[in-house]
Order: sequence, then C-alpha cells, then structure tokens
Amino acid sequence: MAPASRIAVVTGASSGIGAATARQLAKAGYRVVLTARRKDRIEALAEELTTAGHSAVAYHLDVTDRAAVDEFATAFQTIAVLVNNAGGALGADPVATGDPADWRAMYETNVIGTLNLTQALLPKLIASGDGVVVVVSSTAGHGTYEGGAGYVAAKHGAHVLAETLRLEIVGQPVRVIEIAPGMVKTDEFALTRFAGDETRAAKVYEGVPDPLTADDVAETITWAVTRPSHVNVDLLVLRPRAQASNTKVHREP
Repeated sequence: MAPASRIAVVTGASSGIGAATARQLAKAGYRVVLTARRKDRIEALAEELTTAGHSAVAYHLDVTDRAAVDEFATAFQTIAVLVNNAGGALGADPVATGDPADWRAMYETNVIGTLNLTQALLPKLIASGDGVVVVVSSTAGHGTYEGGAGYVAAKHGAHVLAETLRLEIVGQPVRVIEIAPGMVKTDEFALTRFAGDETRAAKVYEGVPDPLTADDVAETITWAVTRPSHVNVDLLVLRPRAQASNTKVHREP
C-alpha cells in the first residue's frame, strides 16, 4: 500500500521531535494525525502541512487519559504507523531528594502513555497488513547517570515495553522500532526539565559542538519507518559526535 493512502499517528506532535517527525512523514507521503495536549500548536502545524499540500489533521489528546485514547482509536479502521513520541523529563535531583510526583508524571507519560496508544491502536496496525510501532526512547533507557534516575527509569520502561512487544507479536504484520536519541537540543526539553530555568537549561548544551536537532531524529525515524516491510530496525541509538556516552561529552571552551 502506498504511503499516500496510509495513516501515521504521531504523539507529542506540538513541538520538538514530534513536530519534526510529523513534517518528515508528511513529506514522505503519509496522512499524518497530530496528537498533543496543546491544541493550538497541533492545529497550527496541521494548517502548515495542508497549506504545503500534505494531508494532516490535529487531534487534541492526552496520552495518559485512557478513556480519551480509546475514543480516539475508534476513528480508525486501520493505521500504518504509530510514533510514540510523547514523553519528557522533569527535574534532575538525586534519588535521595527526588520528587515522587515528578517520577510518577514521567512514568505516566513515557510508559503508560506509550502503553495506552499501543494497546488501543495495535489491532488497527495489524489490520493494515503492514504496520509499524515506533517507540522514541532515549539513551537514558540504556544507561544511567547521576541526577537522572526518574527519567532513566521511565525510559528503561519504554525500552522494555518495545523489546517485549516485539517478542510477543512476532509473526504479526507489524514491525516494532525503538529509536534512542542522545543529546538533542530542542526549544523545550531542557527548559521543561528545569521548570523554565533558562540558565540551567542552557548549561546542558554549553560548549557542545553541534548537538542533535529534532530534524536529525525525525529523519532517522522516517528512514526506519520507510525501510522495506521485511526490514525491522529493532534499536537505533543516535548521538552527536561530541557525545560518547550519557556521561562523556566533549565541550569546547
């Protein structure tokens, strides 16, 4: 089936990697469904894409609201691609003083949100005869670092969800792809993590030559999704050249 006749759902599409992925998939010929909590953002993006000649629609959705997710799923008979991108980090406190509310919120969005969408749309993906589930995790899902335990735990959960789903549905016409980015500089990720503290957010990228951009990750996601049906990119880790690991980053004076 040609991409033009297929639907790609992107969660967290109001900014950053989600918005960039929606743009890339639309350019690749998919009919994109943009979901996020910020209705105005996704409606503006849908208008941008349709004005450019692509097919896009906005759907206001909180991925942690299971009833809303189930209602959303009824709009489709089949879908081709689900990009579970909604997530994010809150705080950078050590385990001893971390805020349980932040931990809970990160787990709800990164793991339960991914679970909600995947469960609700998996039958539609199978029905398509050639579906793709993408889980946008993080290098935090494959290693830890001081001050990151809450986010690391959530992203480990997302990683394990993808890995287990792949085992459980082998033989079904659905690929399960995990994309794990390292340091990505977007307008909001670090700013959200540090509750709007621009100084702390800027220090994350201070001196780092060319961190990844949202477009870099979006292009990688689109490449993985558009491989031939028999080719599954189980796990793809991407980092900027300046980042060797979660704790080893080259910074210039």
